[in-house]
Amino acid sequence: MKIRCVLLNKLKQRCLLFSVCLLVVCLLKLFYIKVTVGNSFYIEPYGITASSSRISNRHYNVNCTAVYQLDPVAVGKSLEIRRKVIVDLDDESIVSLTSNCQRYVEIRRYDVITVSEGELGFPLAYSLVVHKNAPMVERIFRAIYAPHNIYCIHYDQKSSQSFIAAMRNLARCLPNLFIASKLESVHYAHITRLNADLNCLNDLLERSEVKWKYVINLCGQDFPLRSNRELVSDLRALNGSNMLETSRPSELKQQRFRFQHQLKDVPYEYQRLPVRTENAKAPPPHDIEIFIGSAYFVLSRSFVDYMATSAVAKDLLEWSVDTYSPDEHFWATLTRIPGVPGEIPRSAADVTDLMSKTRLVKWNYLEGSLYPPCTGTHMRSVCIYGAAELHWLLNYGHWFANKFDPKVDPVLIKCLEEILEEKQRIFFPRHW
Repeated sequence: MKIRCVLLNKLKQRCLLFSVCLLVVCLLKLFYIKVTVGNSFYIEPYGITASSSRISNRHYNVNCTAVYQLDPVAVGKSLEIRRKVIVDLDDESIVSLTSNCQRYVEIRRYDVITVSEGELGFPLAYSLVVHKNAPMVERIFRAIYAPHNIYCIHYDQKSSQSFIAAMRNLARCLPNLFIASKLESVHYAHITRLNADLNCLNDLLERSEVKWKYVINLCGQDFPLRSNRELVSDLRALNGSNMLETSRPSELKQQRFRFQHQLKDVPYEYQRLPVRTENAKAPPPHDIEIFIGSAYFVLSRSFVDYMATSAVAKDLLEWSVDTYSPDEHFWATLTRIPGVPGEIPRSAADVTDLMSKTRLVKWNYLEGSLYPPCTGTHMRSVCIYGAAELHWLLNYGHWFANKFDPKVDPVLIKCLEEILEEKQRIFFPRHW
């Protein structure tokens, strides 16, 4: 009997100890959640306000006009937000948001976008090559959207199922957005990256009834610096010429296309990369002189028509298959070929990244000499912009910039969304 009582008492003590431990764990977890939530900033795309984030962000109503004017208090507030735990939407949130198309269109105000008669007569096409971060892609798409333009999204075959579902939902909700008919498994610096854009360009020519004037390609960390109205005005002034980088390659850059490269596994970030072999390549076909530039372009429809039907362009593409980062020489070289629409003569001076308005990028080794220092952070030598660069970005003269990340600085992207939407709305009262 005594033994049974002793065992019973020990069991009670253990149960009590377990209950106390469980209570302590629960209290600690509640305290952690309270501190984390209190120290969090919830990212809200311009025009969307979730009930949960209204509470968390109530003390952080940033005045974007003041940020643009580099007001110390406003910029300081953006820096205070960056010290918070930045909580972004995830891919599943975009899947949910776009599951009801009517509700999504109303929430994101696609139905009240304003355009002018001049814009209607000058439709644009876009190729978006993306692979992750559906919330950011959705924000880019909303920022460049106009109801008479046409949009192609190419997602990577390796993308997550939730990301793919989000992209397909977007295409289902907007009649002028479609998914590329042929999808690549894209690898960094490989021909598959160039093919992804080419697949969209082919679809924009063959599948679209929109008689677009220019095509622009973007990736998932770009953002526009001009409203559609401003962009159309600038593109009209091109008068059929193209806008892209094209420069003579250094000896080091020539190694990218003088030797054959093979796609191989690598033990770091990209997992697979084109690796140089010792096999020299044959000279380029048709006595083509190779120029280098960027993967990003603004091309006239007549140039794209030429590219799609030209044997010279086809042969250059085939020759480029085993080069390193062929997207960085294909367009830059093609625009120098005599007789192409919008030709830049081979003898003409280099067109650098700061001269071409296609993409404004800050390289850390040029900060302080060619442009002000980065106020965000860096990824592989490239600046991820901060809110203090809003004025510089909007006044440098470029049409798009790279890189942006709402988890680095949510204020900058939200201010760009607000300013560009206001610019589009103020001038033209026509609603869609």
